[in-house]
Amino acid sequence: MFRPFAPSHPAYPRVVRTSAWYDLVVTAGFATPWTYALVHDALSKIGDALGLGTLPALDPIEILYANLMGSVVVVWALLRIINPLPVHGLFDGIARTLFATWQAYALAHGAPRWLWLFFVAEVAFGVVQLVPWWRVRRTDLMDPSAGQPLGDAGR
Repeated sequence: MFRPFAPSHPAYPRVVRTSAWYDLVVTAGFATPWTYALVHDALSKIGDALGLGTLPALDPIEILYANLMGSVVVVWALLRIINPLPVHGLFDGIARTLFATWQAYALAHGAPRWLWLFFVAEVAFGVVQLVPWWRVRRTDLMDPSAGQPLGDAGR
């Protein structure tokens, strides 16, 4: 059974760093026009071979958006690898919720089915990083002294 731990637990930064390594490996190829062309070709060939769908032909705007996304995610991943703070896990979980939402939208509108693999990873890393924060918040809501400044708890 999965037992999430608090964001303050020493293992939580390892989760943040692991999700960052995943992001770096998966998105580094999106960061430049040249590498994105290779990734695009590979995804299309694999999708076609497995019957999961192909990508449309490359165009300059698609390349631009792929490069913007890849560049930002690579920088964000490097920050979390070098300095995996608990708050980085919170924000990464929120970003993954957004990514998963837009991936679900794309899948509902005919995106290649191999996108499900990335969707599952986004949801999994999002849950693992957000549940500890949700649990801390629920605990704080149930503890009437949790929101009071230090020294006011007994009054």
